Amino acid sequence: MSKIDFRSDTVTKPTAEMLEAMMGAKVGDDVFGEDETVNALEEKLAALFNMEAAMFCPSGTMSNQIAIKCYTQPMDEVICDQTAHVYRYEGGGIAYNSLASVRLLYGDRGILTPELIEPEINADNIHYPNSSLVVLENTVNKGGGKCYRLTDIEPIHHLCAIKGLNLHLDGARIFNALVATGDKAAAYGKYFDGISVCLSKGLGAPVGSVFLASRETIKKARRIRKVFGGGMRQAGFLAAAGIYALDHHVNRLAVDHAHAKALGDSLKSANFVSAVMPVETNIVLFDVAEGLKAESVVKQLEQKGILCNTTSEQTIRFVTHLDISSGMIDQTMNAISTLHL
Repeated sequence: MSKIDFRSDTVTKPTAEMLEAMMGAKVGDDVFGEDETVNALEEKLAALFNMEAAMFCPSGTMSNQIAIKCYTQPMDEVICDQTAHVYRYEGGGIAYNSLASVRLLYGDRGILTPELIEPEINADNIHYPNSSLVVLENTVNKGGGKCYRLTDIEPIHHLCAIKGLNLHLDGARIFNALVATGDKAAAYGKYFDGISVCLSKGLGAPVGSVFLASRETIKKARRIRKVFGGGMRQAGFLAAAGIYALDHHVNRLAVDHAHAKALGDSLKSANFVSAVMPVETNIVLFDVAEGLKAESVVKQLEQKGILCNTTSEQTIRFVTHLDISSGMIDQTMNAISTLHL
């Protein structure tokens, strides 16, 4: 029996059309700045988000960690939500790479506000680390795909500008947010100093993220990328997948959102579910009923051909994506309705 894989939107395979675009890419040595396709991807995304420059990286973790290193000095402090990917899932990189500490906040499903941030900005005092950077995540993975809207971001930008802090966006699923909210990518450029855009999640590219910032910051970032071992050579084969995804896979994210909403609605009536987090994009988080363990429910679902992951002892995550069809959603909802624990 073939499995329906909801573990992550990182499990997608390139489509035949994407593979064709990859194989036809014009390439060169990107470390020398000579890969035409990498240059085209960087220019395309910088223009889309109204930023000066961009740099292709192997992963979102690398692009985020390079950004943090660009915007901090040792003994600085990064302000983010306690669920943030840069804090929880990047291997302690803030401490290891940037020698910075972290101030953790408790937003509403990971969404920060100026009212949460301002009291946590340290005064200029030798006893405290220097508050230098705020990091937002859009969409919020641990918040069940909850979105920042531009109306949420603008006052945070204003606060950071007044206080002299940089503002970086971990845009792991930024296009999911844009499709869900109707906000325009170009508006982001005036609010963020740096943006990391992931291509290998909902957009379906096999590899890569792009760091967007000022020309001066990207010049510094290229040196850091080299030190991190992220300088790639004929990377245009990978960049071509990103260009194809931007041209063909953005609007279809609405399908993933509809699929996730259908799954969320189905789970509300399941006897093994106690609560379902509101579904905004392509992530569904739900808690299992009292007396059950999430891991055991995951195993039961796998026996029905459904793959998913736990995020805690009581919580399970489904993520919809390019490789999930409407028929698979129907099959999954049937499995949910017939699973009695």
